[in-house]
Amino acid sequence: MNHDTICALATANGIGAIGIIRISGDDAIPVSAKIFEGKNLEKAQSHTVHYGFIKDGDEIIDEVMVSVFKGPKTFTAENSVEISFHGSPHIAKKILEVLIKNGSRMAKAGEFTMRAFMNGRIDLSQAESIADLIASENEASRKVALNQLKGGITNEISFLRTDLLNFVSLIELELDFAEEDVEFADRSALNQLLDKIETKLNSLIESFQYGNAIKNGTAVAIIGKPNAGKSTLLNALLKEERAIVSNIAGTTRDTIEEILHIKGHAFRLIDTAGLRETVDEIEAIGVKKAREKVENANILVYLADAATKDFSEDIEMIKSLQREDLKTIICFTKIDKLQFENLSFEENFKSQSANFQLLASGFHILNISAVENQNIQELKDELSSYVDKLQTSEGNVVITNQRHYEALGKSLEAVEKVKEAIATQISTELLAYELRNALEYLGEISGEVTNDEVLGNIFSKFCIGK
Repeated sequence: MNHDTICALATANGIGAIGIIRISGDDAIPVSAKIFEGKNLEKAQSHTVHYGFIKDGDEIIDEVMVSVFKGPKTFTAENSVEISFHGSPHIAKKILEVLIKNGSRMAKAGEFTMRAFMNGRIDLSQAESIADLIASENEASRKVALNQLKGGITNEISFLRTDLLNFVSLIELELDFAEEDVEFADRSALNQLLDKIETKLNSLIESFQYGNAIKNGTAVAIIGKPNAGKSTLLNALLKEERAIVSNIAGTTRDTIEEILHIKGHAFRLIDTAGLRETVDEIEAIGVKKAREKVENANILVYLADAATKDFSEDIEMIKSLQREDLKTIICFTKIDKLQFENLSFEENFKSQSANFQLLASGFHILNISAVENQNIQELKDELSSYVDKLQTSEGNVVITNQRHYEALGKSLEAVEKVKEAIATQISTELLAYELRNALEYLGEISGEVTNDEVLGNIFSKFCIGK
């Protein structure tokens, strides 16, 4: 681990009331002391704050507060200093320049957190949760990231890995006494442990769909024929005039994406071009994009004008868009314009789609008026229920990280191979090999087993000051 002294702006770029520059490394305190006029920082107690001035020679750069933290009780487990200055980008640039002139260097992306990991302050999953916590945009993602930062997934895995490690040790011992033909590891007890690990891994893997919805938001494609009310609905959900609304068919040519928060969860609403055959080249591109958005959506909100007499075209469109993993909500729109005697649209739709077997069980139907705000809350509740149903009742740990998900999948596959090896009474050497694989994949999650390429990829996604 390189222990040279690094520095970076820890607050966001731009003008603010204050900005913070952090410095970390063996010489963080003496480097900072060279440019600070005030208390002698090298004689200062750890975790203390001091008033003074940052100077470049005889020139005063800014009036500041400097915090001193001595390792190992710091974020990086190294000596650290934080300079709080008036939040001007120019002042930040000047302070960083004078720090570099006096023996520091600019930090790389994620280098502070990487040092915390390399120095044993946090494990790899906790390091990743820091990035998730910074990027959290809703209450659910904040809570999940904070739980991971507290060691959620590591705690779930570590006990299982420790027990498995004990069996690996016994199997390795059998290899040392191969000529004596002795069995130190109780195969029955090992099978019981593997069943326990398998159950836990399956539970964690199943939580990924919910975790992905929390972290990245749930994609909701708003689809329908031209003038079905898609843009009006988007505006009603967002409570602002985000999309252009017109009686002219084909107004929406491109997709419009906006974030809607419901009960702490994020939904990525995608307003699309109306689905129809068209000779307009630009509109045709919009229709193609609309279909592509549905392919990547979690929820399809299909809008059909309630005044429609013949729903055959709508039904064919819904059929063409269906996937087993796609939740579909059919909304009959513009019900505020209908007279009482014309309220049989839902029965007409159902009778015309009688041969559509998925309709009865796989769809949810709502009657709405975006203009009058009728049943818009019911639609929001239905969107929210989709995410709620993804959440498993077992445990509080939710997988949100693609790397963790892949490592868990490999771990499960390795565990299943170990169980198969025991069932077929495979040789001890091959059994030991399969067990070591299972251990390695479990260790990848917390970073007990990793490589420089993986670390570089993970920390390169952090901001410079973290």
